[in-house]
Amino acid sequence: MDRLDRAILAELRREGRLSNQELADRVGLTPAPCLRRVRRLEAEGVITGYSARIDPAAVGRAFEVMIHADLVAKDLATVQSFEDRISAMDEVAELRRMFGLPDYFIRVQVADAEAYERWLTTKLIGDPAIARVDSRITMKLIKQAP
Repeated sequence: MDRLDRAILAELRREGRLSNQELADRVGLTPAPCLRRVRRLEAEGVITGYSARIDPAAVGRAFEVMIHADLVAKDLATVQSFEDRISAMDEVAELRRMFGLPDYFIRVQVADAEAYERWLTTKLIGDPAIARVDSRITMKLIKQAP
């Protein structure tokens, strides 16, 4: 990966909907070699996909909570079953298994505090694998990676 590849990635990270012509202009290439580089970065798995950023409030998910969760047991069956259940929940925007404590970091997006309380008590706390949950409510989003 060279300087031009890094420039392409930086531009696409900022604005993923750039036309090839605009991208080429921004990184100082002509369109054909720029497109070849983008296709190669995709084929090599450096670029893993493209997506749209959605305003959470516009889709009823403006209330965001970060959860630290610990499991009662760490055997493979318990871990896999828990991850499968939590990953399948629409409210879960992000799920990370952590080294050390907590066992999991879960980012939840719902409409409001009532929806969160309902989700927490009926879906997460009731999960047989959960030993402890610690919720952190987002006061204000300061910076978010594109």
